[in-house]
Amino acid sequence: MSLWNWLNEIFKYLGWFKKSGKIVFLGLDNAGKTTLLKRLKDDKLFQSSPTSHPTSEELILDDLYLTAYDLGGHKQVRKVWKEYLPVVDAIIFIIDVCDSERFNEARIELDALIADEQLLNCPILILGNKIDKKNALGEFDIRKIFNLYGRTTGQEKNKKTRPIELFMCSIKKREGYGDGLRWISQYF
Repeated sequence: MSLWNWLNEIFKYLGWFKKSGKIVFLGLDNAGKTTLLKRLKDDKLFQSSPTSHPTSEELILDDLYLTAYDLGGHKQVRKVWKEYLPVVDAIIFIIDVCDSERFNEARIELDALIADEQLLNCPILILGNKIDKKNALGEFDIRKIFNLYGRTTGQEKNKKTRPIELFMCSIKKREGYGDGLRWISQYF
């Protein structure tokens, strides 16, 4: 057992984390899933090769201890998503807001997650990533294209309905995703 894992086990045992859970990063390939995971883990930005197999990282965000899974986004890899979904407490779905040619493909995947009956109580944070690029679509357009009007629950905690919300962000510039993570952490 690594020192990191050993310390985390001690922290959990002593109750130093008020909340813990499992979260999964989903979205099409090149949306920013691995980049966000590495940014949260090591606060480093790097170009990664496409995720070929599921990976996990242990994250500490304020008083929240998370096991985060990055499952990849290639079409072949998306077939294994369902194997992980029954054991997660929340989903982060990342959309590349510059890749308009693949919006329909991303919308189909997001709609399938929202419609999945085994996930009816699982909060979904949608991150519209890459807002720092010139050809990025804005929040209004993303909500319209992804049919999010009337489906999202707002950025305040809402216990009456399944929480789904969109936050626009730039993982590269460290903008917006922090608000989304604070929002979803309310549901652990």
